Formats: sequence, C-alpha cells, structure tokens
Amino acid sequence: MNLEEYFARTGYKGSLENQDLETLTDIFQHHIRAVPFENLSIHCGEKITLELEHVYNKIVQRKRGGWCMENNQLLGWVLKCLGYDASFLGAYVFNPHENAYATIMTHLLVKVVIDGKAYIVDGGFGVSYQMWQPMELVSGKDQPQAPGVFRFTEKNATWYLEKMRRKQYIPNQNFSNSDLLEKKECRKVYMFSLEPRTVEDFRFQCTYLQTSPDSLFTKKSICTLQTTDGFRALIGWTLTETRYNYKENMDLVEFITLKDEEVEKTLKEKFNITLERKLIPINVKGFYTI
Repeated sequence: MNLEEYFARTGYKGSLENQDLETLTDIFQHHIRAVPFENLSIHCGEKITLELEHVYNKIVQRKRGGWCMENNQLLGWVLKCLGYDASFLGAYVFNPHENAYATIMTHLLVKVVIDGKAYIVDGGFGVSYQMWQPMELVSGKDQPQAPGVFRFTEKNATWYLEKMRRKQYIPNQNFSNSDLLEKKECRKVYMFSLEPRTVEDFRFQCTYLQTSPDSLFTKKSICTLQTTDGFRALIGWTLTETRYNYKENMDLVEFITLKDEEVEKTLKEKFNITLERKLIPINVKGFYTI
C-alpha cells in the first residue's frame, strides 16, 4: 500500500506538501472522477469486505470502485497519510420512497479539519448527490457546486444535508416518468452526528446491505462515475449520462437501455471497469433516484 500507486490510480499529480483546502479539493475531485461508486461485487458473486488492504487492492490495484465504506475509508487513509486531521462519521440516508431517514447508520463519511474549520468530504454517494468539493460544516449556508446547491442544517446536535437541483431536460421522453429520475427540486440526502466513528462501527451494515432482500443494493446493480461536467450511471441495464447546467439552470439527462451483451463493454468504456466474474444486472423498480 503506497500513496504513489493511489495517485497513479486517480491521476493526481499536484502538490502533496500543503494540507490546505485547495489541495484537499484537488485530491478529492481526482478521486471521484477516477473511482466509481459501485456495488457490482454483490451481483457478480464477490463479497465486499472492509479490511483496508482488501479495499486498497480492489480500488487501486484492480481498478474497481466501491461504496461509501470502501471509497471513504480509502480516502480517509490517504488524507491521514498526508498529514490531514481526518476522522470518520456515520450517517443515516434519507429514503424518498418512505419519506424517512434510515434507522440503520449505513453511510460512512470523512470529516477534515483545516485551520480550525471543519469540512465534510464524502466521495462515496454517487449520482447527482455526490458533492464535488469539501463542504464547510456550517449550518444554514447555501454552498453552490456544479451538481447544485448543497446545504447543512443543524438541529439539536444532529446535522442534515440537503441538495437543490436544477430543472432537467430529458430528450428521450420514454424516460420522463422513470423512477430513476428525482422528481423533487429539493431533496434530503442524509443526517449525521459529529460522534467519531471507526470502520468497526460498520461491520454489521456491510453484511446487511449486501445480503438483505430489503437493501437497495441487492435490488439494483449500480455503477456511477463523476465526469468533468456531470456524471454517468449504469443501473441495471439503464445507462444515464447527465451534463450539469448545459443550459441556464437546466441539466441534460440522457437515457439508453442496454442489451445484455452491451453491459460489459459499457462498463469498460464508460467506467474503466473490467470484472473478473460474470455480472448479473438487476433493477427492481421504485427504489433509486438520480
């Protein structure tokens, strides 16, 4: 495990000397544009484990992606190696279909403190809710980024993240009512406290999310990757490519339905992923929005 190999994976070639916000942002953006948010292991007969060496081997050496417990654990390790004051937090993800936050803490994120200011760095959410810059941990302040306007609010020591999106233009009207499309312009994302967490706090969740029939991740095969102007996502057989702000206050969202034989090729060409085992795509309707 070494940093040079990690940075070769993400393509980052900038300075490593300064533990400042500008360097953190650059490292973070290279990560989210090189490392997909994906759960494909579940759907090709592999087990997801949280040992850092396994995560490193999977993401850095095998050039795969991972979900939050893998992506953010690796990112946290990198930042700590560079001398950043980085720690883990745990969040409860909002479920729009139940209009409620999850009762299980399933989302791992990173808090970084620079010059006395705290920031949230989350490289493991994917799709349109993936932040592109570290977010200052301050309540009630709009923080505009390319994906939209993010905002934290704090109530009784609980922090809430929400995101406001632009209007959407969907050229393929067959998908205008797709359950993959977010219908609300303002969406709750997750809630969390500032209690420090360790990877050990997520052992049960890691097993639950990849085995429970109630888990989103067993109902859908997901691979998403941020680009320089938006993101792309392969959910089941549906490939989505989104370009942010392609017209004033409007995002372009394009959908394509793939055939079985196109899935593997698309993973390679669009996400730079080559699987070692056969993927069985799945997309149970009604459980995921982008």
